[in-house]
Amino acid sequence: MGNLLKIITKDAEAINRVDIFVDFENAMPSESELEVYEKVSSVLERASALTYEMFNYGSSSDDIRAAISNPNVPELQDAAWVSVCESVDKLQSFYHFSMEVEAVIPDLLSALCCGPMTAKEHLETQQALTKQFAEILYFTLKFDEIKMNNPAMQNDFSYYRRTVSRRRLAASEPSDAGSLDDPLSAEVANLMSLFYAEANPMLKKLSEITTKFVSMHKDLPIEQTTECLSTMADVCRCMLEKPEYIQRFQQADTTLFCYRVMVGVIILYDHVHPIGAFSRRSAIDMRSTIRLIQQLDSSDVDSLLNPLRYTTKHLNDETTPKNIKQLLQIT
Repeated sequence: MGNLLKIITKDAEAINRVDIFVDFENAMPSESELEVYEKVSSVLERASALTYEMFNYGSSSDDIRAAISNPNVPELQDAAWVSVCESVDKLQSFYHFSMEVEAVIPDLLSALCCGPMTAKEHLETQQALTKQFAEILYFTLKFDEIKMNNPAMQNDFSYYRRTVSRRRLAASEPSDAGSLDDPLSAEVANLMSLFYAEANPMLKKLSEITTKFVSMHKDLPIEQTTECLSTMADVCRCMLEKPEYIQRFQQADTTLFCYRVMVGVIILYDHVHPIGAFSRRSAIDMRSTIRLIQQLDSSDVDSLLNPLRYTTKHLNDETTPKNIKQLLQIT
């Protein structure tokens, strides 16, 4: 109870105290950041290409539909199988990349949360790592947005799993090892099925990684992690509220980048902090944050507010003020 009060008190004192500019466009690593930076860069350098592949994902829907409508035509069954196996190869590459992202998150959190520096000092002096953490958050929301808007991904994988079961049964040779005719082992297929069944699979994975990081580092006070997350959310909001900061952006899409990062870090905070992001005692000014998002064009508003509505942990708690729920249209 004492630790909880310490966290709440410290966070409550932190509200609206951060006013710094983080260079999300051009920050370069210092010598002390270099080791972690290079490790994370080896993963992030493929994020844009993978996002492009997801956006242009070609579904097997037509072949699947033809096979289902003509169950006694072997040629159509074979064509659907070949097509869906190609789709599954792509889905597997997306899933494997999510595991690579998962592997580097603890390194970033350790660098940004540990040590004697305050959260503000971490963000000011480790801007390259802060930028990388922001890029992972941006990719996470973009990944989930594309997946949510393309149900064919999950439909293709569901058809693949049903077909695998039928083919194994017909051959009377059930196997857990996969084969030339079955590109996935049963274990990997089960993990991918759970992953793609989530409405926001990357956000869920990122939240689980952050929660696990806190639970495994008993020597790291939880308030250091939550303060890092809330400070980053405040930094993004401050940058978006101040015209003089926005004028420093050199790229047109940096503004939306900041919005996505702000939302992503709030979700992480809500999953890690004992009372979450929506309580009046939270270190994050959720009312101002939501109103800031609502000023955007309608096409971007839902893509930013829906993760707050559906992937946070504490929104429906009794401690969430009614005006916050009303702003998010939660009854």
